[in-house]
Amino acid sequence: MNIDVDLGVRGYRVVTGADARHGLSNLIASRAPRARAAAIVTAAGLVDRPWFDLETGVEQHVVVVPDGETAKTLAAVEYLCERFVSLGLSRDDVVVGVGGGAVTDLAGFAAAVYLRGIGIVQVPTSLVGQVDAAIGGKTGVNLTVGKNLVGAFHQPLGVLCDTETLETLPGRELLSGYGEVAKCWLLERRDPATVGASSREEFVALAVGLKAAIVSADEFEQGRRALLNYGHTLGHAVELLALARDPEELRHGESVAIGLAFAARLAFALGRVDADVVRAHDAVLDAFGLPRHLPAGMATGQLVAIMQRDKKARHDLTFVLDGPVGFEVVTGIDTEVVADVIERFRGES
Repeated sequence: MNIDVDLGVRGYRVVTGADARHGLSNLIASRAPRARAAAIVTAAGLVDRPWFDLETGVEQHVVVVPDGETAKTLAAVEYLCERFVSLGLSRDDVVVGVGGGAVTDLAGFAAAVYLRGIGIVQVPTSLVGQVDAAIGGKTGVNLTVGKNLVGAFHQPLGVLCDTETLETLPGRELLSGYGEVAKCWLLERRDPATVGASSREEFVALAVGLKAAIVSADEFEQGRRALLNYGHTLGHAVELLALARDPEELRHGESVAIGLAFAARLAFALGRVDADVVRAHDAVLDAFGLPRHLPAGMATGQLVAIMQRDKKARHDLTFVLDGPVGFEVVTGIDTEVVADVIERFRGES
């Protein structure tokens, strides 16, 4: 399936389906015809996978970075840019990000800042990468105080979502991707009962289609695109604290799922929705097999402090919340209200 992100001269196509990766050389030839070299940025554990048979059609070099969120650091960006220099990459050449959402975020940001921007092709190989991270041009790395606080909008030349790569994913990685799919399911108000009747390919198509439509209308997140952050405000705070304790404790999508459950409860506490909406959120998360309880040992004060540094915030607490006119960005939410809802949410665990 081909889904276009309509951004004029910066527009591109997202190709989904088995064997999509085999279109890489044609994509580079058509979108970067002056390229002579490509740096394939990937994680060490991926180069031996049976699907790692990528052909760029130009001189290609594999550059290995750490796997997961630990790769998303400014030090890793510096390392990549220095490697690009050593490989002689010019502005006409390309970077190819191959891996999960963390790798595509990192590769995209390095491409955005190297020589003030060179071409990037994204080949996401995890479910969370295919349904979210690699599409839309958001790139970035983390700081110790928050996720994705350093980054840039840098649209790819194209995205190849090869569903064959999902066959080798561990169960936890698939679950992480379902967190982002559940977000899309909720944003479109789909019936929780139909989750079990849908295929993985349908999940990818749903999420890619929704994101492509929203990004096409709001490339730089000045309006509707912010809705794609639904569940991410608390989700990112939970993820950051979990990462500091144990990198294996929570995946991104699992943290987002917890954030989705919390967002419904916050909207209910603010009188924006009724209890049926909270129950519907829980039903969707349960249908995907996702967690929806706050992990033990995460202090309310820590969570609130991290959320105040969230990149959507404007010196206040800002959330995407459901409400009488639909989902919208809500600013200026009282800290005490948020803290109280966190405490009650914690009591459900």
